[in-house]
Amino acid sequence: MKERIRKLFDESGGTYGIDRICGILRQMEITASWRKVSRLMKRMGLSSVHNRHRARSLTNSKKSRVEGFPNLVRGQTFNHSRQAVCSDISYLKTGEGWLYLCKVKDIVTGEILGEATSENMKKELVIQAFLNAQARHTLPRGMIFHSDRGSQYTSKDFMAILAQYGIKQSFSRVGMPGDNAWAESFFATLKKECVHWRHFATRDEARQVVFAWIEGFYNTKRVQARLGYLSPRDYAKTLINQLGKFVA
Repeated sequence: MKERIRKLFDESGGTYGIDRICGILRQMEITASWRKVSRLMKRMGLSSVHNRHRARSLTNSKKSRVEGFPNLVRGQTFNHSRQAVCSDISYLKTGEGWLYLCKVKDIVTGEILGEATSENMKKELVIQAFLNAQARHTLPRGMIFHSDRGSQYTSKDFMAILAQYGIKQSFSRVGMPGDNAWAESFFATLKKECVHWRHFATRDEARQVVFAWIEGFYNTKRVQARLGYLSPRDYAKTLINQLGKFVA
């Protein structure tokens, strides 16, 4: 059991905690109680990076407070991939200065469909992230694109591009970051597992490491309890098998 636990922990890059390891072991039809796994991990000195604590830094972006920015996801239940996506921007510290990262995430599967990086937080960053997601996955018309009310997302150019592809735009309420919790949770995971506790000498190094983590681990290998201990991409495949096609 200790060898199995060690292997799962190492393969996750030290990111899996007791719950996730228990879930995987049970999927393998191996009896694994939380208490036993906890005891063995403690003996081996294994602790998830999520148990470390670090002070949070916050951005202070100006958001639109006028009417005309509807929240189309509040109170809604989504069951199929590509029904709704969320997006947000975060920043990474490097030896050359800040690197800003924008991503587009499927709300149901949690898969990162597209991302873009830049040295600034201008509208071109979110436009590129959306276009990358569109190029990779051909997002269906009528899909909802949810974000906060940052000036990048409320810019005329970005809104026009979404309209061009037939995408409905949705916004969080003013002062309610929980309306975009899907996006916030991804960046919290990214920072804990890939960014904090390491130094990026250059912006290019940060880009490469983050891209490798997203495509080589998060999307394809990192299991999530809410997905039945499957990775986002494997969970998306189960929806395809169940439905035969994506439902817009």
